[in-house]
Amino acid sequence: MAKQTVAEQYVDLLARAGVRRMYGVVGDSLNPVVDAVRRHHALEWIQVRHEEVAAFAAGAEAQLTGRLAACAGSCGPGNLHLINGLFDAHRSMAPVIALAAQIPSSEIGTGYFQETHPDRLFAECSHYSELVSSPKQMPRVAQTAIQHAVGRRGVSVVALPGDVAAKDSPERSADLAIPLDRPSVRPGDEELARLIRLVDEAERVTVFCGRGVEGAHAEVLAFAEKVKAPVGHALRGKEHIQYDNPYDVGMSGLLGYGAAYQAMHECDLLLLLGTDFPYTDFLPRGVRTVQVDIQPEHLGRRTQLDLAVWGDVRETLRGLTPAVRDKSSRHFLDRMLKQHVHALEGAIGAYTSDVEKHTPIHPEYVAAVLDEVAADDAVFTMDTGMCCVWGARYLTPNGRRRILGSFVHGSMANALPQAIGAQFLDRGRQVVSLSGDGGFSMLMGDFLTLVQYELPVKVVVFNNSSLGMVDLEMMVDGLTPYGTGYRHTDFAAIATAAGARGIRVEHPAQVRDALREAFAHDGPALVDVVTDPAALAVPPKITTEELTGFALSASRTVLSGGVGRMVHLARTNLRNIPRP
Repeated sequence: MAKQTVAEQYVDLLARAGVRRMYGVVGDSLNPVVDAVRRHHALEWIQVRHEEVAAFAAGAEAQLTGRLAACAGSCGPGNLHLINGLFDAHRSMAPVIALAAQIPSSEIGTGYFQETHPDRLFAECSHYSELVSSPKQMPRVAQTAIQHAVGRRGVSVVALPGDVAAKDSPERSADLAIPLDRPSVRPGDEELARLIRLVDEAERVTVFCGRGVEGAHAEVLAFAEKVKAPVGHALRGKEHIQYDNPYDVGMSGLLGYGAAYQAMHECDLLLLLGTDFPYTDFLPRGVRTVQVDIQPEHLGRRTQLDLAVWGDVRETLRGLTPAVRDKSSRHFLDRMLKQHVHALEGAIGAYTSDVEKHTPIHPEYVAAVLDEVAADDAVFTMDTGMCCVWGARYLTPNGRRRILGSFVHGSMANALPQAIGAQFLDRGRQVVSLSGDGGFSMLMGDFLTLVQYELPVKVVVFNNSSLGMVDLEMMVDGLTPYGTGYRHTDFAAIATAAGARGIRVEHPAQVRDALREAFAHDGPALVDVVTDPAALAVPPKITTEELTGFALSASRTVLSGGVGRMVHLARTNLRNIPRP
């Protein structure tokens, strides 16, 4: 049997763990690994322009599939560029393995050219970070790294000196012992009995859902029906629970809308299902609270709990729903559904009058049209900032669409890189990047990656020549916005010069046709929409101090946002309320 180099062994182990692509930038200490990828039949090297993009793209792959994805960076500055995307993947619980190439092993610790210590540097954004200093380590270190990434849902980092990578491995690796499917976790009988008792004692139950309700849509709705509970959600729970949901009362948090906040504060039992919702100011005090989560370290770290339940949401509800008593009164549920409609209708007024004539273009209008013309199974990636607001409020989930963003790490410039990873998974699926001009310009070089690989990603740039969310943050603090403006840029012209389809939109009447033209184009396309920098948004609850601060800087700024097709959905739910 032919010998393998350490680099070949690493690449082969990844392929056997299901990895199909490795994103990165080739160079020096990484060359033996890239060459091993070149010669491997099951793995493809994806050449990006910036290693941060490599990590974001791998993280997007992992989030969409639940399977292991991979990225790599050369020694020193090369692998350091991975860190922001790896932080995002780790905090999003995406199984990603990163290779951090290292300087020659004999020079480690001497202050050598480009020397860093990646096994230490990446410790905070990984479950496992280890240096391979001997060829004998590779099979076991790689397997351990894969097990940590898959089993614990997060990042693993393998630091590998280039000279060690080029050496022969003493022996071929044995079969991998990798658990690729996570087990279901059911809470203990005593916990379940306490939860049943709390639900039965409560008169007004509210359910608040996070990403952890993925795959439990039917179970959540069955529970809500039995106990007549309004169902709210955090941003990461939106795509998994809002669709086909007659109990929906919207979203709470900084980007929230509807009656979710009110339903959480007026209930006498709040169930937090699969959410590590970080905004404690939006959580009620003095309300009995139960949290259900498969990650035990999440339990109780945001708010005081009356009961912490360790288990996945689906299995917990399968044990809970049949055991609780039916609640006959719909009074609380129906009141929250009516309040939800009232809140949504009140939010749309400022941006529903003559929007098709208003210039600069309302970004809400762009997002609403995008929601209408995009495919039913589209993958949307959203930049952090105001794009996240418009996506949260206007993109309508249906059980087939996916929505990705830097929702926990909160990084700028995530949308384009995540779109790259999403499109490589399926070139036939529509992938749309909602990019702010600030975020897009930060990693704009990797628009060339779309062109190089002929990836048909559609980039919609909300071009308001400013950092809109930072403007809002400063005004809320009573500060005059400063350092947030950009010289206006024609991104469509840049896209055209790069060899993609570039479309410039300056009038609202052009928006729908421009988006349709881009979606029909067989290749990468960019729609550069000149939007109104004065279009800002505030959360459903804001303190007096924040409001006063904001008024000092923007007393004439229109704040109300809009909520797209959610108004229609809410009205439909209201019509379905049983009549006495």
